[in-house]
Amino acid sequence: MKLRRRARLFRFFRNVRTHTPFFGLVFLLFGLWLLFAGALYLAERNAPDAQLQSYGEALYWGVAAFSTAGIADTPASGLAQLIGAVWIVLGSMLFFGAIVATVTAYFMRPLHRPAQQIIDTIEYNLEQLEDLSLEELELLRETTDELIEHVERTRAAASTSRESGT
Repeated sequence: MKLRRRARLFRFFRNVRTHTPFFGLVFLLFGLWLLFAGALYLAERNAPDAQLQSYGEALYWGVAAFSTAGIADTPASGLAQLIGAVWIVLGSMLFFGAIVATVTAYFMRPLHRPAQQIIDTIEYNLEQLEDLSLEELELLRETTDELIEHVERTRAAASTSRESGT
């Protein structure tokens, strides 16, 4: 059982890597973070009241600023403030965009995958029945009813098309 769960977890990460933009967006975010931190440090290093005295402090500022932690010092120079503002907007959009895009792509994936993978997913979820609440079980029942109705409509349509010879 443990091996089966591990295999499913591995398959989950493989599916995220293959079917979602998550890792690409994370690498882009990481690269831009390094780039903007460098630009911020270069713009700030000769400012008279500069708070950022090293590249490491600029890296920290980049994470603190776009994560909305509110603990980042304001850059002293106007150019550094502009660079910081662009980073906050761009970094936040990429970070939260990566999360939204990944979740959306992952859950839209069943619409684009072979039937066996859908069956595997259903089997996995059925193994988790003991962990579901009453509300979740009711939703599962409704979904199953809709699935059965869909199968019946598909069979009827196929039967009709065979009978009419098309």
